Parts: sequence; C-alpha cells; structure tokens
Amino acid sequence: MNSSIETTNSYNREAYKCIAKAIAKRSVGIAFMQKNHLHQPDLQTVAQHVQLSEYHFQRLFTKWAGISPKRFWQYLTVEYAKSKITETKSLLSLTMDVGLSSPGRLHDLFVKLEAMSPGEFKSGGAGLKIWYGIHETPFGDCLIATTARGICNLHFLNAKDEEIAENNLRTEWKNAEIIHDQQVTRETITRIFQPVADNSPPLVLDVKGTNFQIQVWRSLLRVPWGGITTYKGLAASMGRPTAARAVGNAIGSNPVAYLIPCHRVIRESGEMGGYRWGLERKTVLLGWEASRNQLS
Repeated sequence: MNSSIETTNSYNREAYKCIAKAIAKRSVGIAFMQKNHLHQPDLQTVAQHVQLSEYHFQRLFTKWAGISPKRFWQYLTVEYAKSKITETKSLLSLTMDVGLSSPGRLHDLFVKLEAMSPGEFKSGGAGLKIWYGIHETPFGDCLIATTARGICNLHFLNAKDEEIAENNLRTEWKNAEIIHDQQVTRETITRIFQPVADNSPPLVLDVKGTNFQIQVWRSLLRVPWGGITTYKGLAASMGRPTAARAVGNAIGSNPVAYLIPCHRVIRESGEMGGYRWGLERKTVLLGWEASRNQLS
C-alpha cells in the first residue's frame, strides 16, 4: 500500500484529502452522526479505502487530529451530538441573557463582525480595495479576501475550485479593485489557523449582507468552540422560533467559512444538513474541534 503521505505541518493538503476520504468511508452516506456506529467499517477497512497501511493511516490521522481515529469517531455519534446540543443550548441562553456578543474563542482569538454600510452593499464594493490569496489550511486549501477593515470572504476549495473561486470573488465584488497578494493574506491565515495566546485584538470580519443575514451570522458567533446547535435552536436563540428555514438560508449564504461557524449547525435528527463547502469537510471540522476541546 502507498505509505508516502506524510504531514510536514498541519496544513498538508494531501493529509486533509486522505482524512476526508476516510471520514466519507466511515460515515456511510455522510449521515454525520451514525446511530449504529458499532457496525461502521473498522480501522483496517478504512485504511485500505485510503490506500494506506493501518500503521501509516493511524500515524497520519493522529498527527493531524491529535488523537487516534478510534477516539475521533466517538465525536461523530448521535449520542455525542445530543449532549453537545443540550450543552450549547444552555450556553446560548446565557449569552443572550447577559448580552454577550461572542463568548466563543478560536484558540484565544475573538471574532468581531462588522456589517458594511447599505451604500457599500448596493455598490458592489465601489471604491474598495480587496486583497486575496490562496493558502493551505488543516481543512484543505482556501481563498481568503480582506479589505482594509477586515476579512470579507473565506472559502474552502476543492481540487479544481481555485479559478472558479477567484471568478466568484470578482463577481461578488464587481466594482471593487481586486488584488492578488499572498503576502498580505498570509499573516491573516497564520493568525487564524496557528493562533498563539496573546493580547491580539479581535479578528474583524467586514461582510455584506441583509439585516437578517447579519443577525444570523452574529448569532453564529455565539455558538462556542466545539459546540453544536440546530437550525431550530439557533432561530429560537434569536427570538425567531418559527424562522428555522430562513435561518438555514442565511447560514447557507455565510461568506466567511470557519470564523462564522455555520458548520456547528445540524438538523434536529442529528443529520448534517447542508454545507456549502462539502459534507465531509463539515464532519471533519466538527470532529477536529471536539478533539481539540478535549486536548485543551
């Protein structure tokens, strides 16, 4: 079997692709929380699926996740999801009661969302300069774009998405000056995915959206690191208990992956629901956050 895939750092794209493929095999049908996980494929079967020996697959997986595949699978069960949904519901209620804007941390980094003005929204970015770059992350490559005020887009990419993502950025910001500059965006990517404990100011998001979308995205920032909520639960926390479908649509329009944590919202049944950057990636994100929670 091919054992040549090694991680030189946490951003190795081949490592992510291998682990996402393994997750897809493990979570048959991409149903996220498997009700009968005892009958899912064993380690040997999954390793064979990604064309690695058991030893090399376990080594690769543990280096990426910080824990063994067996422990990682435990965070992808209905039982675990239900416990986190209940816990997160209590935390969301608390933050709404005391008026906090963002109780969750991203490894000691706070995220602050600022909405663009109606004029900037309607003008398609006229007068704005937007710098963008393509970078590796623990979850595959991404395109990140920033204005002088903050991050306006972060999109995870699949193998052939780079040109499409660049074209979409130019279409979304049709009147802005779009500048490809890896140096400008590298520092931001490093701060997001290799954060250090310091007194850095919040990561600022400079996004455009309708008033309702902005409200939903701000509510997502209240879902804590490692937490899981539902579309209905998020709508209720916003005081809009009958708006779960509209909330779901706003979540699907999220322009900043990972930092606005739409991956932490699943269906009441324990199934994933949608994710614009792929269901395997959503599964990987949730399992990775859960494992990091246990390690911290």
